[in-house]
Amino acid sequence: MADKKWRRAVVLGGSMAGLLVSRVLSEVYDEVIVVDRDELADLPGHRRGVPQGRHVHGLLARGQQIAEELFPGITAELVASGVVTGDMTGNVRWIMDGEPMGDSHSGLLTVSADRPTLERHVRARVRALANVRFQDRCEATGLRFSPDGGRVTGVRTVDGAGRGTTVDADMVVDTMGRGSRTGRWLTEAGWSGAEEERTRIGLVYTTRPYRLAADPSPGDFSLDIVATADNPRGGICARVDGDRHLVTAYGILGDVPPTDPEGFLTFLKSLPSPEIYEAVTEGEPLDDAVSHRFPTSLRRRYERLEGFPAGLLIAGDAVCSFNPTYGQGMTVAALSALVLRAHIAGDGLPDPLSYFRDLARDAVDEAWQQALVNDLGFPGVEGPRTPEVLEVQDYIGRLLTVARENSEVMAAYARVISLTEPFRTLRAPQVRQALDLFPQVRA
Repeated sequence: MADKKWRRAVVLGGSMAGLLVSRVLSEVYDEVIVVDRDELADLPGHRRGVPQGRHVHGLLARGQQIAEELFPGITAELVASGVVTGDMTGNVRWIMDGEPMGDSHSGLLTVSADRPTLERHVRARVRALANVRFQDRCEATGLRFSPDGGRVTGVRTVDGAGRGTTVDADMVVDTMGRGSRTGRWLTEAGWSGAEEERTRIGLVYTTRPYRLAADPSPGDFSLDIVATADNPRGGICARVDGDRHLVTAYGILGDVPPTDPEGFLTFLKSLPSPEIYEAVTEGEPLDDAVSHRFPTSLRRRYERLEGFPAGLLIAGDAVCSFNPTYGQGMTVAALSALVLRAHIAGDGLPDPLSYFRDLARDAVDEAWQQALVNDLGFPGVEGPRTPEVLEVQDYIGRLLTVARENSEVMAAYARVISLTEPFRTLRAPQVRQALDLFPQVRA
């Protein structure tokens, strides 16, 4: 790294997006400093900065592939620690409108882990990098700009004792999540703010950990009862290690799964398939149920700006925060890290607008469109149901009907929602043929 022009990068936020970004920056910068207001000790347990951390998490197949590329051997390391992995369709049971989907092996490896465990292993790998250090219990309070305002040159911070300081930086990357204040800081400095797109889904999900006598779907590490327009309640029962399962119930548009034991069980009983309810009634609760509210999906359209200061980039939920029931967030963060890697490979500072355009195209667009089309399938969700959206919804509806009996179609769908292939592959001739033949087969 001695021939590199740039010396120090600062990453704002030490969650998964920040850790992945730090790993990539360590390839180019002499020093990478990760700033986070939480204490980032590698201890078990949840932390305040990840309010959704007690709920079911999954690393989709594309996310697992990128994690393995950035941290070779980490999947085996996770498995050795007790984390569960399996095939996206072969070891996950999908039930929609009370009907199980086709059972097949897609060849897509999915990681099922609780959030603290996954984050702890990734953080340990990043902490082991000689040129990365963590500045925890420290909050970013603003950016420092060059005299002409055209470049970010540092970050203002306050530590736990209230002491303020400024950290010089050649590059600052914001991964502070959907609550990021970078947009406000830029506006205060005279830059235009990014357009925001919001989809109000009114999602509430409630999770309780259990020790179950048996898996609700033998041979599978996860049973997913998917909310649909006809049955807008869902549930997930995921084994995360040993015989410990996280059971999540969710509702949209203000349908709140209760946290009291009786109410939680009643909600699970109302799902269109009984497997999760039957499993937990024979199980041992390990803790109280907790809820998390997710009112809106949010996308900040930085790629549409006409100007942006040099020396500053944004990634993760600070750019796009998805409906969490689709499990896309950590995988999109991993894709974002690859986009960043490509843009810091040159001799000079990355062009921010070029980065944001590539981030939209290569990391965000596919997942956002999948989530948007799905969300707009619920009649109470507000948003533009364009002819294109309606056509995709109709096509996916027919495809999922076929996927209940056709394992190859189900595997093709799994590759798309795992973000290993784009949606257009679902219009390949072999998939279209399966859809066209289905009524004849049924007849």
